[in-house]
Amino acid sequence: MRALQQTSLNGPQDLRLITDARVPSRGPGEVLIRVTAAGVNFVDISQARGTFAGGPQPPYLAGIEGAGEVTAVGEGVTNLRPGAHVIGISIGGGAFAEYMALPAAAAVSVPAGWADEHALGLVVNWPTALAALKPLGCIAEGQTVLIHAAAGGTGQAAVKMAKHYGATVIATASRGKHEVVRALGADHVIDSRSADLAAEVLRLTGGAGADLVLESVGGAILDASLAATKRVTGRVVVYGVVGGEAAITNWELVYKHQIHVIGLNIGILIQAAPQIFGEVMREMFGLLAGGVLGPGQPTRYELADGPKALTELEARATVGKLALLP
Repeated sequence: MRALQQTSLNGPQDLRLITDARVPSRGPGEVLIRVTAAGVNFVDISQARGTFAGGPQPPYLAGIEGAGEVTAVGEGVTNLRPGAHVIGISIGGGAFAEYMALPAAAAVSVPAGWADEHALGLVVNWPTALAALKPLGCIAEGQTVLIHAAAGGTGQAAVKMAKHYGATVIATASRGKHEVVRALGADHVIDSRSADLAAEVLRLTGGAGADLVLESVGGAILDASLAATKRVTGRVVVYGVVGGEAAITNWELVYKHQIHVIGLNIGILIQAAPQIFGEVMREMFGLLAGGVLGPGQPTRYELADGPKALTELEARATVGKLALLP
């Protein structure tokens, strides 16, 4: 089959299209799907650069998020049948291919009336945004939320949901994406490259700072986020490192940033706190039923253009969700 193989840990430029990849076999508790759309995520970039903890070693078939038609089911699978359309993730990779094996327990049915590509984000971006807002971030009506990378797949979902929950949204994005973010309902949009980001947030909040910050960038942005958060009761949920690592010390937490810093990895949340993940998914399907969230409209790339898609995502030159079509 055709697939994209990561051949080094030097980044997406070493992602190669191959035509002789072996079709994976489904193991116990797994389903084999014919991939019709694969989601592109920052995890794919982290794995390609070797910064994802416990990530696969090259050469490996890339891509963690795939949607498509079930063609075979493994031993013990009773909830899915061939012909069903599902979306799921496999941290070990394999989505950037014509066929992919998925854990059946983590496969979610594509909502009725949706094309498979419309469901990209349903098991990665949207649950991440919701977990950061609700069970971890404890969002409440009337509070102010600062959302970084608001034009991306996770950021867009976070803006929509935060507004639904009655929050005032301050969003960051590069200048060319501001109108996209405003159209989602953001109350204020700040240039993500602003040197005075924290000062702008403090000005917009009357000096109080944001009640909740969704921080998916890292590097200098984390420092700005800590400074822009309300003292004592403010929360910063960290779920991305694309901008590089950043350090925070116990001295700073005692004398400079008296705030709550919360780490979020959706894969670990699923494994370590399945009851919380179950609550997140139930809430998310309620938002789908209520029209708060709807079919995604990803930017589409052919499979061979996967290196281009990942490179553009890494450069923050994209808007919304990206899809590879095998």
